[in-house]
Amino acid sequence: MANSATIKQKELFGHPVGLYVLFFTEMWERFSYYGMRAILVLYLVQTTSDTNPGLGWTNGEALALYGWYTMLVYVMSIPGGWIADKFLGQKKSVLYGGIILVAGHSILAVEQMWAFYSGLALIIAGVGMLKPNISTMVGGLYKQGDIRRDKGFTIFYIGINVGAFLSSLIVGYVGEVHGWHYGFGLAGIGMTLGLIQYVVGQKHLRHVGNFLGASQNSDDKELMKKPLTKIEKDRVIVLFISFLLVIVFWGAFEQAGGLMNIYAKENTNRMLMGWEVPASWFQSLNAMFIIFLGTSVALYWANRKLKGKISTSLFKMIVGLIIMGTGFFFMSAAASEFNSTGSSAMYWLVLAYLFHTVGELCISPVALSYITKLAPVKYASLMMGVYFAMTGFGNKLAGLLGESAEGLGELTVFTGIAVFCVVFGVLVMLFRKKLETLTHGAEDNERTMHEEAEGFELADNQ
Repeated sequence: MANSATIKQKELFGHPVGLYVLFFTEMWERFSYYGMRAILVLYLVQTTSDTNPGLGWTNGEALALYGWYTMLVYVMSIPGGWIADKFLGQKKSVLYGGIILVAGHSILAVEQMWAFYSGLALIIAGVGMLKPNISTMVGGLYKQGDIRRDKGFTIFYIGINVGAFLSSLIVGYVGEVHGWHYGFGLAGIGMTLGLIQYVVGQKHLRHVGNFLGASQNSDDKELMKKPLTKIEKDRVIVLFISFLLVIVFWGAFEQAGGLMNIYAKENTNRMLMGWEVPASWFQSLNAMFIIFLGTSVALYWANRKLKGKISTSLFKMIVGLIIMGTGFFFMSAAASEFNSTGSSAMYWLVLAYLFHTVGELCISPVALSYITKLAPVKYASLMMGVYFAMTGFGNKLAGLLGESAEGLGELTVFTGIAVFCVVFGVLVMLFRKKLETLTHGAEDNERTMHEEAEGFELADNQ
């Protein structure tokens, strides 16, 4: 809160140690989530008569479930954020979410349909509790105006993708080769490790993520009761407009786990030196590129800011959408080659994922940081929950677009996505300056700060 005592934080590599506790917690949570996601659609469409039998669903049926599931995973961030703000605080919400996730992934290892649907429901609830609140805690490690905040979120984001990279390879291989339910069970083991690590690292998170209602003084309580100011309302408007970029971005990007996943399995020549690359492994490319490029992209934007060049969060997000959309032109080339020859080369997927990754690094960690800069303090976790809900709607859009490929064809869908993303990004760019005036200088005074961070989840508005 505004009157919180300033607390000295132990640092490692120029950032609070608490960042790395959250880094590894999120790494293992994403290992479990993306490991399960890497094999979900493949499991659904695999024939029941195969040596590693699946459910035998059609592509359209599988993508429909994928769209609903990935949407609900993120939409549940709204009640997850609300529960944290009103009752538990971020720290306990992350803990309870982790426990629910361990249960959900473990139940998926059981080869029964009741277990399949029950496991999905628990994962939806668990991610909703954990995802918005752990991201909010990252923002709370830095003071208002600290230029390290964006870098911190990028480091945190690399943790997400270390987990995603390892899971696509390990869980993907185990699921495709040894048995789908072994893969689901392995994802549960990863989440268990993340939960243990989070509990052990609590000493580095004492001053962030706590339930405000249990410790507020009278001034703090009055602040929480006050209506939003004109500045706060304007900033919320900008956030909601930026969420349109988020929906479009994830509606395109999340073809990775759906249509692009099936495309890799069915239409791509995956032979490499006499060995067939598992289809699920292509999803590791995105995470691998983020690990290698994440710090470089963050440094590029930080240097632009220090040189006085345009590097606002909204500008980064628009550029990210355009770059990601451009990547789908490579998938158009792949589909065109398949239509001509009956197969397409793997390098088209590699190039697409490369562009998607650069675009993601410009929009996703930046959006997380942007929310911690603009969100009113009393709606901190709720606004983060709304962001992830928008991500969820984007995931549902991705499922619908993937389903449409059965009638329209991959070439039409991939090309349509590419054109729409680029055009939409350019249109929003035309209104960027006007929108940024509504932030009332929230990013004007960012600078390198090595003092201690404030003791609250989000920087206050003073």
